[in-house]
Amino acid sequence: MNAMNVMPLQITVAATAVAVGVALWAGSGDARGGGPRAVVRRAVLTLDRVSTEVASILACLALAIAVGAGAWQVFSRFATSTPSPWSEALVRMALIWMCYLGVAVALRVGALVSIDVLHRYARGVMRRTVEAMILAFVLSFMGVMFWFGWSMTERVQFQTIAGLEFSMAYAYAAIPLGALFAMVGATANFLDRRAEELENAV
Repeated sequence: MNAMNVMPLQITVAATAVAVGVALWAGSGDARGGGPRAVVRRAVLTLDRVSTEVASILACLALAIAVGAGAWQVFSRFATSTPSPWSEALVRMALIWMCYLGVAVALRVGALVSIDVLHRYARGVMRRTVEAMILAFVLSFMGVMFWFGWSMTERVQFQTIAGLEFSMAYAYAAIPLGALFAMVGATANFLDRRAEELENAV
């Protein structure tokens, strides 16, 4: 593994350790108080409300675009016998954006598929430790996604998407942007846990 790949991992691990430490510190105070812990917690949750709402709206918009372009592709192929050259590429790009933005929303509400046996039966400090480990893994993975997603976006900025004839960077930008939204959502879920799907599961 060369230095170009090692450095991002080292930075990601260090940043994850700091972020989890701050999250543990902010989450350990009285949420209703006015101390620095409560200020940091409220700031993260306020940022999350905005970012998750934006991610949700954009993901829904991307899904609507994919459905519309897909419907047009079917119509143009079978009704006019002249398949649209751009709709398939647009569907693919819209679905990529929908997935990467949707991950942030799923992380925020605890809706991703998970193996939750350890968390379900853990109590007190052990449960908080499990949650901190989960946060660390998510932030590390999303940090790597952000770093290499950004790098790939820069590399392909002069390449064009066949059929759409604009920069491929517009598609690849979903990776770093989705990773940023997901990191905020995961941290907010750690500070204000929501896991209705898991809590109600049999």
